[in-house]
Amino acid sequence: MNNIQSDIQKVFQSQVANQHSIRNTSYKERNLKLKKIEDWLIDHKDVIREAMHKDFHKPSAEVDLTEIWSVVNEIRHVRRRLKQWMKPEHVQPTLPFVATKAWIQYEPKGVALIITPWNFPFNVSISPLVSAIASGNCAILKPSELTPCSAKVISQMVSELFSQDEVATFEGGPEVADELLDLPFNHIFFTGGPKIGSIVMEKAAKNLSSVTLELGGKSPTIVDKTANLKDAARKIAWGKFSNCGQTCLAPDYVLVHRSVKDELLINIKDASRKLFQGSKDSVMDSKDYARIVNSKHYDRLSGLINKAKESGDTLYMGGETDPNSDYIEPTVFTDLNDTSPLMQEEIFGPILPILVFDSLEEAVAKINSMPKPLGLYIFSRTKKNIDYILNTTSAGGTSINDTVLHYIHLNLPFGGINNSGFGRTHGHSGFKAFSNHRSVLKQSSLSPLKLLYPPYTSRVKRLIKLLIKYI
Repeated sequence: MNNIQSDIQKVFQSQVANQHSIRNTSYKERNLKLKKIEDWLIDHKDVIREAMHKDFHKPSAEVDLTEIWSVVNEIRHVRRRLKQWMKPEHVQPTLPFVATKAWIQYEPKGVALIITPWNFPFNVSISPLVSAIASGNCAILKPSELTPCSAKVISQMVSELFSQDEVATFEGGPEVADELLDLPFNHIFFTGGPKIGSIVMEKAAKNLSSVTLELGGKSPTIVDKTANLKDAARKIAWGKFSNCGQTCLAPDYVLVHRSVKDELLINIKDASRKLFQGSKDSVMDSKDYARIVNSKHYDRLSGLINKAKESGDTLYMGGETDPNSDYIEPTVFTDLNDTSPLMQEEIFGPILPILVFDSLEEAVAKINSMPKPLGLYIFSRTKKNIDYILNTTSAGGTSINDTVLHYIHLNLPFGGINNSGFGRTHGHSGFKAFSNHRSVLKQSSLSPLKLLYPPYTSRVKRLIKLLIKYI
């Protein structure tokens, strides 16, 4: 551990010394760095697919879509707009400042720490790194130890493209994260659960480091009686069971109007079969369905299924498990009791509780009784219902008549609120997250505000009185 501690200190100090050089890099220089990442990801697709298959059996097409394309798409989006983002943003003067010029100058925060989880190893690691580089920062990246093969490929990419005094990676467990969090980074970007997020925030506070926290929570889905149930079921099944449910934005539970509950359940079962069933009428042999990341998380989720059964919740579909391969079948529970273990914390796995409501007020009250979620999903064909839900709930983001997709709309800021995190990322929001928004005012020698300087004569007091009254 002493060697790791020494290495971390050495790399951190080298980045502190180098940050002033990196901050002055031009648009062309930053653009070239981003292009190198883009090219590397495309050239190493097979390596990335193999690593993620070894880590948790992630399907290659899912890797291409949610890991490689998602990041490459963001890089291209940033590269096309970075020149404009780096320019000073001029602001209009208010009346007392008519003689001034003012602008916002985006400058890098300095040295950033990026700590990422295991569920989307490349997406959630490289996306904030892209924002950090675009903003002109140095960065240290700590990928998750729970996906070691992916972490090694990320480290390989960084070492091949950057010197350690600009971008570096440190692999390892919580002890490595603790060592990093003790250092006075200018900004910390953390993706993970609320419990660890609060620890990160506490450590950051000791050094007054700014933070972006991308957390999670129980993201609800509302299906009203006007929804297209077949369409809703397919999108819910995809959003919930892709990546074996290990997605911070996955629908965590569904609130469906009582009158359409049975039809929705039938459609979810049918959609899940069509999306993930293998050649032997079982999901287990499907090439399109991932696995739970390790035995610890498997034990937690399989135990949750057993506890739900014991508590009286009704198992509608799924429930099959296999400890040898960390497999858990897409599972749906209905008729939950008031103290169901499925409603106590974020599930983060392929288990979906279905609850009913008789009025939208009832559904909204349920959502508002819980911590504010990262995502909220609405399936409805009635504008009045959609507007009511939007105006009476709070969430980091919302997709209407779909799930998860607002995450990859690069002109939308992505992030949570309170328990589900804070700060925004992706696209321009990511650039701003790693930038200091420096306010600059340039005054004229003809400034009328000099008329208000002391001594406070009767004339000056009259001017101040007029200022308060009219301006």
